Amino acid sequence: MNTGSFGLPNICDVFMLKGIQNNAKVPASPDFINTSLYVNRELSWIYFNQRVLEEALDPYAHPLLERVKFISIFSSNLDEYFMIRVAGIEDQYEAGIQERTIDGLTPAEQLDKIRTMVLKQLSERNECFYHDLLPALQKEGIEFLRVSELSAPKQLALSHYFRKEIYPVLTPLAFDTGHPFPFMSNLSLNLAIELADEESGSLKFARVKVPSILPRLLQLNDIKGFDREDRIIRFIWLEDLIENNLAHLFPKMKITKSHLFRLIRDADIEIEEDEAGDLLETIEQGIRSRRYGKVVRLDITPAMPLPVRKLLIKNLEVAQRNVYEIDGALGLSCLIDLLKIERPDLKDDPFVPNNRIGEQFGLDIFSAIRAKDQLLYHPYDSFQPVVDFINQAALDPDVLSIKQTLYRVGSNSPIVQTLMNAAEEGKQVAVLVELKARFDEENNIVWARALEDVGVHVAYGLPRLKTHAKLTLIVRREQQRLKRYLHLGTGNYNPATGKIYTDYSLFTVNEQLANDVAELFNALTGYSKHTEYRKLLVSPINTRKRIIEMIDREIEWSRKENQGRIIMKMNALVDPQTIRALYKASCEGVKIDLIVRGMCSLKPGIPGISDNIRVISVIGRFLEHSRAYYFRNGGKDELYLGSADIMPRNLDGRVETLFPVFDKSLIQEIKADLEIILSDNVKAWQMTSEGIYLKINNEGTKINSQALFLTRSAFKKNT
Repeated sequence: MNTGSFGLPNICDVFMLKGIQNNAKVPASPDFINTSLYVNRELSWIYFNQRVLEEALDPYAHPLLERVKFISIFSSNLDEYFMIRVAGIEDQYEAGIQERTIDGLTPAEQLDKIRTMVLKQLSERNECFYHDLLPALQKEGIEFLRVSELSAPKQLALSHYFRKEIYPVLTPLAFDTGHPFPFMSNLSLNLAIELADEESGSLKFARVKVPSILPRLLQLNDIKGFDREDRIIRFIWLEDLIENNLAHLFPKMKITKSHLFRLIRDADIEIEEDEAGDLLETIEQGIRSRRYGKVVRLDITPAMPLPVRKLLIKNLEVAQRNVYEIDGALGLSCLIDLLKIERPDLKDDPFVPNNRIGEQFGLDIFSAIRAKDQLLYHPYDSFQPVVDFINQAALDPDVLSIKQTLYRVGSNSPIVQTLMNAAEEGKQVAVLVELKARFDEENNIVWARALEDVGVHVAYGLPRLKTHAKLTLIVRREQQRLKRYLHLGTGNYNPATGKIYTDYSLFTVNEQLANDVAELFNALTGYSKHTEYRKLLVSPINTRKRIIEMIDREIEWSRKENQGRIIMKMNALVDPQTIRALYKASCEGVKIDLIVRGMCSLKPGIPGISDNIRVISVIGRFLEHSRAYYFRNGGKDELYLGSADIMPRNLDGRVETLFPVFDKSLIQEIKADLEIILSDNVKAWQMTSEGIYLKINNEGTKINSQALFLTRSAFKKNT
């Protein structure tokens, strides 16, 4: 065991040792080890992204620009999947690891299956975008053009625009005996250019990066020389404009051909924290190193000739299995920018979320929480009360301290600004900023330094454990004594995602929970070795243990009364121990409904194994992000909300919290929400016993759970 600065056990080791001890009490059942009972985690994720793609493929699922948005989300998801998950499997493969996953696949077999499935998905995506969405957009007055399709005067106007706005940003890089092969950063879009020297006739190769600091989609209406009166919105691709003006970059050279390519690198940051004296600096170095990770995917166009392919493959050190031929534009995540178009008729209807706390109590949110526990269901309920909670604490002279965890807060965070104001007002403010929040590290570093500059006590979490819990503790002096107010959530302290992610927020003054949260903050920021929590489930200490205990308890109730009942809603279910416990419960007659948005390694409906388990996934307008775990408990309903999915990383490798809901009316409210989602037959997919997903038959009354929640929110707001 490592020791801290004063020879004490490192608190991380205390957390992890406690988790291992608890895990050891839950032996894997020998009855459920057959590989056919499980879905491969990586392939399950691809099934999930297919469901995202289906939202774009379905002409009736969403308004036109929202369908384009799902093309973007699918593409962005896939990029991240390769940067993290595929990169990890590649590491295993290259290290010669032959260990099989719970479903029986080796790393090599996983890579083969991933490639086959992704190639099929990319073909479906492009078929949808080019042959369905683009023609539909054109009918609506939104056109994508190529430079070669424009008249000579308009091409000249574009050439002037290129010289003024784009040319100064470009850097052509040669590759020959005098110039090393140019470095190419992660997610970069590039042009491989074949040239001939007009004087010597020798063949040359060069690379030009399509700059990411410029808009990928150029709106012609904004460029001088183009008609702005016919109301048609016209776009060209930035790379197309660059290709058609390469002569400006290579004077006296004959441009034989140019070819687009794009690469994705391993972007997972590995940090040797024991060697990192300054975690902040180490994270910054890690972010920079992302640009240099090994290439895990090289996208090229079908027309790229073999010599150019070989040159790229050799110098980028890419395996042939990681080369993907893709027709058309490469990297379509940029299509999200089309949502900026002012065409409300092609988008989802706008809605104003309900702010019932504000309407009933105004800005006095402390009075609202003292009156009763307050539950919000975002985005149907406004995220504003969460912001107001921090704002009021910052301004209230009776508030003594604020403690908060921050995981993903966004680039323009009103909450962080309010915490800074609170510190300047003389409050004791302690913030745990998780620097290892993947792809949000840069934002978090900026905020961490800004908070430190105004005197906030900033901690960076525990070594080797990400802090993913969503907690705020406010201490206020009231009537000569101290009272503690809590906000506990399932989502991040980010108002932007609070508008598009479904999450729960609970405000409470419950003393038992307040004691647990205070102890957890002490463990995160100091040397506390506290590991016994009264009501809170805390990973990696006791979450898996308690979840499995509650599953086993339903087995006992099923044996006694034949009324065992479990509903779990989460983003992912891949933990083998928990899956085996659920299989065991199903065999004992417990009725189990699982709402799993993404990866699910459990197979429902297997005779004699999971007959009593149903698995659905809801993909809709909002990202289903909330986690809720309901157990009937013989009629004494028990329900937990929180930040933890049922994954080894959440149960063993992160500081997570699941918190109980005590108010019986709120338990019934959340359970009713879950039942509505389970009845969805419009946006829900159901997993078969083979591990594949099928759209639920919606004959009869159509039930769209997210639409129902929107209607309910509007009704509450108007009444």
